[in-house]
Amino acid sequence: MSEVKQHEYALLNEIAQDSMVTQANLSNRLGIAVGSVNWYIKRLIHRGWVKVSHLDRTRLKYDLTPEGMKVFTQRAMSYARDSLKVYGQFRQKAKTVVADLQKQGINKVYLNGDDEMMDIIRLTCIEAGIQVSNIPEEVALEVKGQDYQVRRLRGKS
Repeated sequence: MSEVKQHEYALLNEIAQDSMVTQANLSNRLGIAVGSVNWYIKRLIHRGWVKVSHLDRTRLKYDLTPEGMKVFTQRAMSYARDSLKVYGQFRQKAKTVVADLQKQGINKVYLNGDDEMMDIIRLTCIEAGIQVSNIPEEVALEVKGQDYQVRRLRGKS
C-alpha cells in the first residue's frame, strides 16, 4: 500500500460518511482550500480509490472503490493498533509508578493534570487500591513529557 497522506485519509473518511458531499463542504470541514480538495480528489481518483459519478451538470457523487475502502480500513486499523501500543506503554509506566508508591506505603495521591495519560494513572491507582484525592496533600502525580512524575508535597520523605 502506498503512503496515504493525512488530507487523503481525511477525504476518504468524509466521502465514506457522505458520498454526496460537495468540494466546498469538504473544504470547510477539512480546513483546506477548494482547489486543494479538487487536487486531492483527482489524486484519489487517479489512484483508483475514489470514483466519481455525474448526477447532473453541476452535481457530483463520490464513492470509495473497493481499493479505496481497503486503504481506508487499513489506515484505520493501523491507527488503532498504534494507539493500543501507546496505551499499553503508558499503562505499563503507570503500573510501575503505582507499584513504587505501594512499596513506599503511599495510599493516597493527588493527580495534577487532566489528559489521557492522567486517565490511565487514575485507573491504575484505583485498581491498586490507592485513593485519588481531589486535594493536593502529600503526593502528587504529574505528567512530564512521556513519563509520570511523583512529587512530594509535604509530610513523608
